[in-house]
Amino acid sequence: MNWCHSQNVHRDVYKNPVLAMNFPDPAIIRGKDGTFYAFATQGTGLNGKPVHIQEAISKDLVHWKYIGDALPKVPEWGKVKKEYWAPTIIFDKKKNKYFMYFAAERNIGGKCIGVAISDHPEGPYTVIGNPLVCGKGFVNIDPMAFDDPQTGKKLLYWGSGFGAIKVQELDDSRTKFKSGSKPINLVNINFDKDYDKLVEGAWVIYHKGFYYLFYSGDNCCGSGTHYAVMVARSTNALGPFEHLSEATKKHSSVILHLSNQWIGPGHNCIIQDDAGNDWILYHAIRSDNKEKTFRQLLLDKINWVNGWPEISNSRPSDYLTPMPIIHHS
Repeated sequence: MNWCHSQNVHRDVYKNPVLAMNFPDPAIIRGKDGTFYAFATQGTGLNGKPVHIQEAISKDLVHWKYIGDALPKVPEWGKVKKEYWAPTIIFDKKKNKYFMYFAAERNIGGKCIGVAISDHPEGPYTVIGNPLVCGKGFVNIDPMAFDDPQTGKKLLYWGSGFGAIKVQELDDSRTKFKSGSKPINLVNINFDKDYDKLVEGAWVIYHKGFYYLFYSGDNCCGSGTHYAVMVARSTNALGPFEHLSEATKKHSSVILHLSNQWIGPGHNCIIQDDAGNDWILYHAIRSDNKEKTFRQLLLDKINWVNGWPEISNSRPSDYLTPMPIIHHS
């Protein structure tokens, strides 16, 4: 296994990127052993072979080891198109299982959200049954599983395809939606606001009485790359959510957008270090990348100001930065 890491010159600082390979749509979970596990949309592994769901591990959120495919066996309903996107992982303490939610192109077309389980955070993950939800185009992508700390409800956020980001309650099995539940629209597209023409990549955290919904828009990559991270908050995990722009009376809810060196920052996840600091991991493309498709893994600290998250300069850092504080046993 090869280590891929940031441009470190001292053990207490780092410089982006923290993983200098194509690792789009990252999601992260910390295992019981303290190791961080990051998962990403399909790509090409270190041996040049296709990887369905990419995975890397780290002890400090800065130095990452690429370990290959977390989903080596694909579902029967998605084996023809061979497209696997945007995984997310959650641990069920009662079941002592890790659940992966991912998007895949079904054999007859249209994206679906599938479920896979494993006894270990690194996998391998085994697909369970039929998809949770399917539809035309890419409406059903970018799932994010979240257990509401206030109510105990098991929730799934997802959505794109020029539709709303939505949420729906899962049943106790985590493989089906709860009987009688319906999807609730939370964040709608808005053609009058920059980056809101398409919304996707939801990630939810609970912080000091509020649920914060981070999301991205509008075009992640390619020649028309135009992408950023935005945020909304609510006192209820099921909404309604107030956009940052509504609270501040500004035109935009963007908290992270392009810099001179990095374009298309977005599709983030959030993790906390051992000092209680929140960190955002996300993908971005070097501005000199010709195809505008090589999305590397970046890391930046979140600061909380007047009840809202902020990132220094609202841009990816491209200078030496203090590392997250991680206590190693």
